[in-house]
Amino acid sequence: MFAERAEGNNFQEHPQTVILTDSIAQVLQRLHPDGQYCIGQDCGIYWRETEPPEKGAAAPDWFYVPGVPPRLDGKNRRSYVLWREYIPPLIAVELASGNGDEERDVTPLPLAGSREGAKPGKFWVYERIIRIPYYAIYDISNDKLEVYHLVDFSYHKMQPNELGRYQIPPLGVELGLWQGSYLNNPEQFWLRWWDLEGNLLLIGKEEAELQRQKAQQAERRAEQAERKAAQLTERLRAMGIDPEVE
Repeated sequence: MFAERAEGNNFQEHPQTVILTDSIAQVLQRLHPDGQYCIGQDCGIYWRETEPPEKGAAAPDWFYVPGVPPRLDGKNRRSYVLWREYIPPLIAVELASGNGDEERDVTPLPLAGSREGAKPGKFWVYERIIRIPYYAIYDISNDKLEVYHLVDFSYHKMQPNELGRYQIPPLGVELGLWQGSYLNNPEQFWLRWWDLEGNLLLIGKEEAELQRQKAQQAERRAEQAERKAAQLTERLRAMGIDPEVE
């Protein structure tokens, strides 16, 4: 019944949204032990009942909705129908491939009788209709991030902290840019999460590598302790003391 947006604007979008989802998974599991939340990646949010349905839809590159089941009627979601579930996303992220005009478009809903096919701007829809509390626009071409917070029914541009990150208090995280490589992509900037203590939230591969390094360090410490114990035993025996005799 409801269509999906079939294509993205550039090849960085898919790995970028995977990073956002993967790295915040543990935070969301802690916030929602019952599993009642959903994440959309380039999926439609149907905010108005129209014909055809696409006229009343917007498709953020990434968004998170608290308090809703991840599946409907035992099936994977293909879209999110706001006018049925009534809970707006807490945060939406747009990855701007152009100059960002589309993501900042404040064109209101066209009046009756307006030209065929006219649609309101994304910024206007997120602010005035869906009312998404936090809206992030990442300009991939220029590595610039803007975050807006909905206050008194209008978006206010947030100011980053001294590290260039933006706090999202309901999630207990910060959103900012991290420089590094992911999959087969060269080193570049990626949109990442940090906790409020400034620790980068790791993706699964990074977490596995961290645990591997910790295990190696523990093994090296155990080997060093074993060598020291053996050396001490040898010195004691050289002095005519048997350390095994009480």
